[in-house]
Amino acid sequence: MNGLAMYAATQPTVEPNDLVTQHASLVKRIGCHLINRLPASVQLEDLIQAGMIGLLEASRNYDAGQGASFETYAGIRIRGSMLDEIRKNDWAPRSVHRKAREVAAAVRNIEHEFGRDARDTEIAETLGMSLKEYYKILQDNSYHKILSFEDMGSGEDSMLDNVSNYDPSILDGLQRDDVRRIVSGAIAGLPERERLVMALYYDEELNLREIGAVMGVSESRVSQIHSQAVIRLQARMSNRGEAEKL
Repeated sequence: MNGLAMYAATQPTVEPNDLVTQHASLVKRIGCHLINRLPASVQLEDLIQAGMIGLLEASRNYDAGQGASFETYAGIRIRGSMLDEIRKNDWAPRSVHRKAREVAAAVRNIEHEFGRDARDTEIAETLGMSLKEYYKILQDNSYHKILSFEDMGSGEDSMLDNVSNYDPSILDGLQRDDVRRIVSGAIAGLPERERLVMALYYDEELNLREIGAVMGVSESRVSQIHSQAVIRLQARMSNRGEAEKL
């Protein structure tokens, strides 16, 4: 028996119901943090209900021998349950997801050809549409892209789906911190305005309206910039997956 297992064996057994009672406040804390980053149509009560299910599942499945504290383990499960609940009610039709993939493909092709950031006008031209039409696609994708970046897990357009060319065994072994490190490196290479929006949103935790005030642009424009940044990240991470395959 290794040292970690010996330590776990000496700890008093805590009943699942006790764990739920002790950590119920964690559900509300995570829900309140997440709700500030989502549209007004998402209700805190719904997130809390979903989070309680996640907490209950965590209490049943927690294994102290794995090394993580219960609060850390439960936090991941609670947040995952909340995001699953939001994803179930995703308003975005298939056409929105399809157009986002088309934008990502255009970005990937342009940047591969010219070796620099793809410009808005070039992306629109490649897609055979006006800038106004292109910005409408970004706007439609805004909420969905916020969600896909938030959990970076599974789903139709998640971050990990866009590095799907990695060997599955490598992906299975990636820890959340590893994924964040990969994404952080990709963010550092974004165009300045996109990098600023991502930093203010994810590091400083400002909402889109507050970022707009900082940058002197409208909230809808910030939403478009954010959406384009995430699509660009997905395109570049897909390229990274192809490179790793070679």
